[in-house]
Amino acid sequence: MNAANPKPALVLSNPAGLYDPAPNGYSHVAEVAGAVRWVFVAGQGGETADGALADDFQAQVRQAMHNLVTALASAGASPSDVVKLTVLIVDHSEARLHTFGAELAAAFGSEHRPTCTLIPVPRLALDGMLFEIEALAAVAAG
Repeated sequence: MNAANPKPALVLSNPAGLYDPAPNGYSHVAEVAGAVRWVFVAGQGGETADGALADDFQAQVRQAMHNLVTALASAGASPSDVVKLTVLIVDHSEARLHTFGAELAAAFGSEHRPTCTLIPVPRLALDGMLFEIEALAAVAAG
């Protein structure tokens, strides 16, 4: 980090000997250097501001990504500051993985692939909830 570039140094990588996770929208390793302020965002689901929850998986993922970006912005962070994601999917399938990947790329851009752990679950906190995502971001301190 320097005065001309106040963003902390974030390096996302995929070490030799591990499979290429890029098609699934994430990286194996994230390194953060410099003075940072850590932002932790609790799991965001597909609820709208009034608490409505769509029945459709893709609609829930899209809304959850919107909610995540809103939460990040409230703390002065952006998707490019995200270092780590944890994703929970009810009735996980390859099709749902591809839906998540497409919505992640739409929200974060196709080049920023933070580390990510996806956990299939039997259910989430609310009836009908199909998707939840939490994030850890590193923002320049100061």
